[in-house]
Amino acid sequence: ERDRLLPVASVYALLAEVAEALDYAHSKGVVHRDVKPANLIYDVDTDSVKITDFGIARIGDTRRTSTGTVLGSPSYMAPEQFAGGAVQGTADIFSLGVTFYQLLTGRLPFSADNVAQLAYQISQGRHPDVRRIRPDLPGSASRIVNKALAKKPADRYQSGREMAEALRRSAPKRKAG
Repeated sequence: ERDRLLPVASVYALLAEVAEALDYAHSKGVVHRDVKPANLIYDVDTDSVKITDFGIARIGDTRRTSTGTVLGSPSYMAPEQFAGGAVQGTADIFSLGVTFYQLLTGRLPFSADNVAQLAYQISQGRHPDVRRIRPDLPGSASRIVNKALAKKPADRYQSGREMAEALRRSAPKRKAG
């Protein structure tokens, strides 16, 4: 929620953890396919996060088992998920980019009145820059979001580890207390 956002440094640190966990899942052949804030459980006491709901995860080979089946939460889906194409770990990276955007701004990067328009926005549209919404964000927020939300999978971070490293390298310092 816009009036209850986590501190920016915490968002960077927590999503770096999520990116590392996704990297591990991907290394085992598991693609989550529904990464979103509702599937991340944050424990304030331990300052840690867990990924939940692997209910639609794809294990092993990425061939579809039913033609035209679209699985996931539309606002967080990568363009290739809408297209019904093969879904690799880079689709989870896109969803993590949407999550990063939302946790930093309190809003989604793409919005529309229906799923067809949303699919078009995600596949063809440009998201508003996070720093236009929140000018106090570091420049790295824009760079990381833009790379994670690249339309082509090859233009995104190629692994959760790569995204985690970018988040940790450019994270603002956490305030003590």
